[in-house]
Amino acid sequence: MECPLPDKISIFIRSFNEAWALKGTLKAIFEQDFVGDIEVIAIDSGSTDESIEIFHTYPHVHLEVIAPGAYVPGVVLNQGIRQATSDWVICLNADATPVGKNWLSNLLRVGIAAQNPGTFFSRQIPREDCKAVFAHDYDRCFGLDRESVKWPHFFSMVSCLVYKPAWEKEPIREDLQYAEDNEWSKRLKAAGYGVDFASHSVVMHSHNYTLKQSFKRAFGDAKAMAYAEGPASPRFRNLVCKGFAKDAILDARYFVKTATWPQFPHALGVRFAQRLGRYKGVLAGLEQRSVDQLSLDKN
Repeated sequence: MECPLPDKISIFIRSFNEAWALKGTLKAIFEQDFVGDIEVIAIDSGSTDESIEIFHTYPHVHLEVIAPGAYVPGVVLNQGIRQATSDWVICLNADATPVGKNWLSNLLRVGIAAQNPGTFFSRQIPREDCKAVFAHDYDRCFGLDRESVKWPHFFSMVSCLVYKPAWEKEPIREDLQYAEDNEWSKRLKAAGYGVDFASHSVVMHSHNYTLKQSFKRAFGDAKAMAYAEGPASPRFRNLVCKGFAKDAILDARYFVKTATWPQFPHALGVRFAQRLGRYKGVLAGLEQRSVDQLSLDKN
């Protein structure tokens, strides 16, 4: 027997200069087949495009604008979830546009059916202009035959359902600039809460990162997780060389399958930037962890 959906849910949106997608995201939210009350809370990090004006066309959206330099992922996420008046809170990036009218109800059903609910993430599909190398990443992470199911852990907060009582026991760390969602969901799972994939809840979301941005993102995520968990020091040969070769082989197969092989040279550059960024990020995170631990020991 299917569990009934709640009478009210809260949706928390983070935004910064994403007016190009925000209008469609808000429109899709209010076209969902969910029949209960929808509370929408938004925190905008000082957008200079038309984002604020778009929010103002929905007067029932509770909007707060902060200074661009004041954005810290964990701080903002905790603030938004804290303000929610429902036990069921959906965290949604402004540039993640729900696909179909059942994005919300399908996400809720997975959470409500869980024995000890924690957090549940939607499937993401790339936008039409997405470069092949990044489209392949979305397929590996979120595809119906996703590779990520075999990984030790995978999670994304771009579109996810949070059970507030679980969050109250395990709030998001506020000292990480990257990978705060990954660290938090791993901690939830370790505490016995359900963390799962809602494959029938779909949003459209993708980025075409430059090589510099690819390096920076991989570096930031790896540094944050190494600082939080303190894994063993990586070997350049394994993480960069062997990892790059594996990525290249998987990309080649995907590009042949999707007839996007002319983009393969671009993919090689992105993969090397990602692998190098991850390697240097782990080293930087371990170094920072060691320095901070030494400082604590002295005190």
